[in-house]
Amino acid sequence: MEVYKKSSFCDGKIRMVQGAILALALTVFLGNLMMWVIMPTFTYYQKWVPVLVASTNSTFFDIQGPIMMNFTLPILFIAVLGCFYVHLEKKKSDIVTSSSCCNKDWLKILKKPKITKPLGIVTWIELFFLAMFIILCVWYFSAFVYFHYSTITTYAATKGVEVWQARIDRLALVIGLTGNICLTFLFYPVSRGSSILPLLGLTSEGSIKYHIWLGHMAMTLFTIHGLLFILFWTVSGRLHEMLTWDPHYISNVPGELGLLVGLILWATTFPAIRRRMFELFFYTHYLYILFVAFFLLHTGMFYACIMLPGFFLFLIDRYLRFLQSKRKVRLISARVLACETVELNFSKISGLEYSPTSVMFLNVPTISKLQWHPFTVTSNSNLESDTISVVIKCEGSWTKKLYDVISLPSPVDRLDVSVEGPYGPASTHFLRHDTLVLISGGSGITPFISIIRELIYMSSTLKCKTPKILLVTVFRNTSQLSMLDLLLPLTGNPSGCSSDLDLHIEAYITRENEPAPEKTEPLRTIWFKPDHSDAPITPILGQNNWLWLAAIISSSFALYLLFVGLLYQYYVYPMDHGTNKVFPYHKRALFNMLFIAAAIGIAASAAFLWNKKRSARETKQIQDMADSGKSINSLLAYADQELESLPQQSLHKSIKTHYGQRPDLKRILQEVKGSSVGVRASGPKTLRHDVAAICSSGLVKNLQFESISFTW
Repeated sequence: MEVYKKSSFCDGKIRMVQGAILALALTVFLGNLMMWVIMPTFTYYQKWVPVLVASTNSTFFDIQGPIMMNFTLPILFIAVLGCFYVHLEKKKSDIVTSSSCCNKDWLKILKKPKITKPLGIVTWIELFFLAMFIILCVWYFSAFVYFHYSTITTYAATKGVEVWQARIDRLALVIGLTGNICLTFLFYPVSRGSSILPLLGLTSEGSIKYHIWLGHMAMTLFTIHGLLFILFWTVSGRLHEMLTWDPHYISNVPGELGLLVGLILWATTFPAIRRRMFELFFYTHYLYILFVAFFLLHTGMFYACIMLPGFFLFLIDRYLRFLQSKRKVRLISARVLACETVELNFSKISGLEYSPTSVMFLNVPTISKLQWHPFTVTSNSNLESDTISVVIKCEGSWTKKLYDVISLPSPVDRLDVSVEGPYGPASTHFLRHDTLVLISGGSGITPFISIIRELIYMSSTLKCKTPKILLVTVFRNTSQLSMLDLLLPLTGNPSGCSSDLDLHIEAYITRENEPAPEKTEPLRTIWFKPDHSDAPITPILGQNNWLWLAAIISSSFALYLLFVGLLYQYYVYPMDHGTNKVFPYHKRALFNMLFIAAAIGIAASAAFLWNKKRSARETKQIQDMADSGKSINSLLAYADQELESLPQQSLHKSIKTHYGQRPDLKRILQEVKGSSVGVRASGPKTLRHDVAAICSSGLVKNLQFESISFTW
């Protein structure tokens, strides 16, 4: 009891610090948002810009300095604050009760799901922020139209065209500027190790839909932007301008090339193509590198600084993932199920911790050297301190090839595998609920395996009062019932694991009307023989990874500023003396791209190598132990213990199987008791939508819904 009071006191102080961080981050963001709102107005260009330039312009940064100060620096500062916020979140106690958390969740009404046909499952909070973003875009567009059309006669005379033609020209420009807003936010959701998303209670996996929305909006606006300019050049007899590359203004050629690249990338993102030809979608998505490069050459670096922070943070994340992916990891074993499903078990160092529902990206060079696929982590870092596991079901050509390699009668002794991650939520508070209803279809059960194992740990080790668990799972045939055997861990101490856990499982077999004959194959375990060079999975930046990420963001941006300052002070300024009419814009952009890559490479590599050196001792111990055979023998002992354990037998007794029918979800949710009921749905889109519709209908109170999906 005294320990609990002490942890509660520490948690209280951490929450105070986190509240201060959130308040500071919100203040900085509102200031940055105000710059966005005021930018398309006369006030900004006639009053603010002269003052800002006079106050901040220097021979070190030229006009790029005030732009970075207003639009780049604030977001990077928020990212650094986010690193400290998430680091503190990791320090908080795992014990979060319903009385201490659920009653304070005053936003739970706004978190209720709503199903809209074009957007899928969204919450009212998401709809609110989407509406605010659209309002910002509309304001940005309308204010800029007013700004440019107020002087359209003068502009037309200067340009030597008719007024109506000049209106097309300015309208095309404004639409492109509005598209840049979407591009500014495009890269935040796909930064897997983002420190900004946790500030909003989001994860990268759950935010991919925002990336999709922003991508569609950006490419729609950029396409209209390009078509209107072609129309203007046609009606004004200036088609030759399509081939101009102005060294001191907007360059048309890279803009056209960027639009062409973007259209190719965009065409493969639509579901009809993405789901049928995933490889085509995957490979063409690498065209984003050319798209961004052409964008910088098109607009110049001055304006590109507005969208720089999101891309800067994405590049840091992408380079860290690249460093992690270069190491071959130690694959210990695999469990092969009869339903074309395999569980892969990797070695890891004990300091690698992760949350339930985390995902890990895998690459198997013998199948594809470029393809990376995400899979749910089913193990628990507390129960299984030395291993980490993922479950893979055959649902595509890549997974089918992997299953065929592992399930051969004489399987391979070793498999080359590289990983990125794991990535997941900063924290999960399942104890806030009295009852937890987990509804899955097919392989959608995999996130729930990690949740159940987390609750097993809380119940058996921390002696916490855990919520009642109702697992409703839908399978096509009896063979898929074997996936339930994965609910208990392969390693750890199974005895007593589930004795205090109130777990009920309702399994529905939809394509069989009666139990299949007793010919189900038991789990088949395959043990691999890793090379000595195969390393256990380690956290890319050590146990204090968020503090290291803050250092990388700060130091890399400082290095970038140093490089830019030296270039402008000793090379550019002596050449054009601040006129910006001698040194070409595209050369500035190329130098800036080089400096960004160099700064991130130096800072991230230094942090990575430092932490790699610190973890080398534990890595070598694991490798030596594995080579001596001790690791395999201990795992074999645990495996034998698991197959004969009482928890496994009691688990089977808690399963009730229904044949030839689908679950009556409305009835099931109406019968659930509890003042706070957490509902999680994972699996096919229709299943998740059905559960969301029931939870949002108001027929049952106290339901708090969350959809878990890795396909869009």
